[in-house]
Amino acid sequence: MLEMLDSGDDVIAVRISDKVTGADLDAIMDRLDDVMGAAEKVHVFVETRGIDGIELSGLASYMKRAMPLFGKLDRFGRVAVVADQAWVRIGTRVESAMLPWVHYRTYMPDEREEALAWVERGTGTPD
Repeated sequence: MLEMLDSGDDVIAVRISDKVTGADLDAIMDRLDDVMGAAEKVHVFVETRGIDGIELSGLASYMKRAMPLFGKLDRFGRVAVVADQAWVRIGTRVESAMLPWVHYRTYMPDEREEALAWVERGTGTPD
């Protein structure tokens, strides 16, 4: 299940729980397109709760839309992932290592407000 959270014009903020569907991925990509059209840098806040799977039928469409973003990675700024599952935090750290020019941080659920402040304003604890 996907919930879009209120955020600034240069921020994509989402809460994802349970199963991630193709419709969820489409909604995220639509929001990303909107933010990239309005802002030079895009910051991302993702809060996950109990992810138990990804609907495979939606991945092909998502990948088709996501591939052109590899040429725009310099447009991404701060990315915060708040996760209650270790595998999500580990996956985020792996992605961060592969994309060292994007500023990633992972947070525990009780650090949610700090994560959101860092994404929206660049405040919070230093790396």
